[in-house]
Amino acid sequence: MRDFNDADRQKKQGRIQTKENPCGLSDDTLSKLEQKVKASAIENHLPCGTAFKIAQDAGVPKIAVGERVDRLGIRITNCQIGCFKVDKNIHDSAENRQTDDKVIAALDTLNRNDALNCASVFELAQQVKTTPMAIANAANARNLRIRHCQLGCF
Repeated sequence: MRDFNDADRQKKQGRIQTKENPCGLSDDTLSKLEQKVKASAIENHLPCGTAFKIAQDAGVPKIAVGERVDRLGIRITNCQIGCFKVDKNIHDSAENRQTDDKVIAALDTLNRNDALNCASVFELAQQVKTTPMAIANAANARNLRIRHCQLGCF
């Protein structure tokens, strides 16, 4: 894995405008959040699920963790919906036939309403009692693009 460098940061800032401290957290909270991120990062990388857990434990929005990660130059890895993989998923037609019609309809509705985003994938997964990755795979198999990462990565 490669490091998150200044060129990556500039490219991301060109696509995603996240202001510093987007949630207006206190300096004390930001300091504690930064310490948790640093303590959890392994070789300058932080798994997506770990970032979600940090946000939950700290009682802060996920975007606040994502912003701190960016400021520290740490790279988010192991996206829970499969966005940060070198090897892309290969969609087996047998797997696609097994996707619940309710899921397909929900994905189509979300897509039509420009609401197919990371948070809605997690919500749908919880509703149908499956994993966010299964929902993302169903969306990817239909060439639907998931937008707006909860951590601000995409």
